[in-house]
Amino acid sequence: MFKKIAIITTMGALSLTGCSLAPTTNGASAPSSAGRASTPAPTAAATASSAAASPAPTASSSSQTPASAEAAPAAAVAPPAPALAAAPAPAQPGPAAGQALATTGDGAQAAAAFGWGPVLTGDEFSYTGAPDRTKWSVYNSAGHAGKGLRSPQAWSVANGVATVSGDAAGTTGGMSAKFAEQRYGRWETRMKTNSRDPKYHPVLILNNNAAPNCAEIDYAEGSTVTSVMRFFLHYACGGADFQTTTATPVDSTQWHNYAVEWTPAGISGYVDGVKTFTDPNPAHQPSVAMKQTLQLDWFPDGSATKPSQMQVDWVRVYK
Repeated sequence: MFKKIAIITTMGALSLTGCSLAPTTNGASAPSSAGRASTPAPTAAATASSAAASPAPTASSSSQTPASAEAAPAAAVAPPAPALAAAPAPAQPGPAAGQALATTGDGAQAAAAFGWGPVLTGDEFSYTGAPDRTKWSVYNSAGHAGKGLRSPQAWSVANGVATVSGDAAGTTGGMSAKFAEQRYGRWETRMKTNSRDPKYHPVLILNNNAAPNCAEIDYAEGSTVTSVMRFFLHYACGGADFQTTTATPVDSTQWHNYAVEWTPAGISGYVDGVKTFTDPNPAHQPSVAMKQTLQLDWFPDGSATKPSQMQVDWVRVYK
């Protein structure tokens, strides 16, 4: 097990997803950043942490450490001045001491842990072939930031699992849901990757290309650091200066359940039924309805790319 390390960004970290758009097969635009059919057995859950929201723009990880106080020099007629005590860091909401993230096996579901009720809609991928076109708009476009391609042929569904593959040339895939475009709700997705190339980033996103403030909720996003999964809440256009985020240690080669809860009180993220992110700032709320997207995005760096995969067992939407 890994112990949870919360990273609360305030300025400077670039969004891995951004707000650029690309056309899809059905004329919609793709967002910038993307199993078994049976219900998995719950097991041990994960560490929690929170991203503290503030009215000021936030983005990169920073930790404020008080400067050491300098002691006054010794004098013949007076004792040295005592060193100033460092002010304690502000308390951050987070997990109970000792909680750790399960890195292998089935994980608990936030829906079960918090009583989210019946599944309203989603996809269990209990069929074979291409993704169900009544449920998904599969991208056929340039890749993230115009690099590589998002091809419908990158997707396949079999044995209760949807698989998106990225090849050595950067041909990969993504798709957006036609179901449950809504303001407020709860989404949970069961996902894993292979031992992926760090240039391939798996992402589970809520977005709406018409959002006037480039709003986007990336409730699970892999990066070049393959040992963590990040949560990003983008709340204004302008990139990394306008997001809150945290990172959770996760072995993404194992099945894990990633969830987001969006209510008027705020936005929270979960890994295996344990809260890992929260932002209660009303100014950070999306102002429009959002829908699910699944993507495996390519971030080339000039080196050779190893083919990689992302698999999704199910996507479920709750009230």
